[in-house]
Amino acid sequence: MPDDFERRRILVVDDEERMVRFIRMNLEHDGFQVAEAFNGKQALQKLRDTTPDLILLDVMMPDIDGFEVLETVREGGNTVPVIMLTAKGEEDDRVRGLELGADDYITKPFSPREMVSRVKAVIRRTEGASGSMHDLIEVDDRLKIDFDRREVWLEGKLVKLRPTEYRLLYHLVQNAGWVVTHDQILVKVWGYEYRDEPHYVRLYINYLRQKLEKDPANPKYILTERGVGYRFVDYKRQKT
Repeated sequence: MPDDFERRRILVVDDEERMVRFIRMNLEHDGFQVAEAFNGKQALQKLRDTTPDLILLDVMMPDIDGFEVLETVREGGNTVPVIMLTAKGEEDDRVRGLELGADDYITKPFSPREMVSRVKAVIRRTEGASGSMHDLIEVDDRLKIDFDRREVWLEGKLVKLRPTEYRLLYHLVQNAGWVVTHDQILVKVWGYEYRDEPHYVRLYINYLRQKLEKDPANPKYILTERGVGYRFVDYKRQKT
């Protein structure tokens, strides 16, 4: 997808006006349109009035913190990409945001280049989760996947996947029967900027297993190749 972000609208949510101005200036320099909110209530109202392409959401806010805003957004079924902004570097905070449905996080202080790069990477990832597998894939009697329609069916029921989960599944199924390394997954699903973030892979593999596997602790579809990566079951060979 070309680097054309002129029509992309970013909602920036932070209670520090200086931080919002800093973010706005750098995003507009790269062609983004920017909307502002200075607390959680304003952010939720902006979301009711407009549809941004991505939200930059600060964690520490006085009225409704970023985690609560994110939880409200996801409970309402909104799949807009969200990048959390946090002054804390603890893994627990990062994991909590990802578990609530954030697509990424940036730890303050951050450089303008890092922020813009992450915003572009998340937009590319969420808008580019499509592929060349056109036929309905019948993994077995239980699991069916239609990548053209972006649908996953489990025991006859539609499974709702977030964009990153869908993109991860696509790359695993595209290489069914072959081991895909941690580094390959990071670059293909998240982008080259994320090659040093292995916890993303573990976390999202777990999400997929929770949604698709009958027994996530003993997976039959997404198999671990210890110390190397993951392999989707070779469903074609199973049928021959």
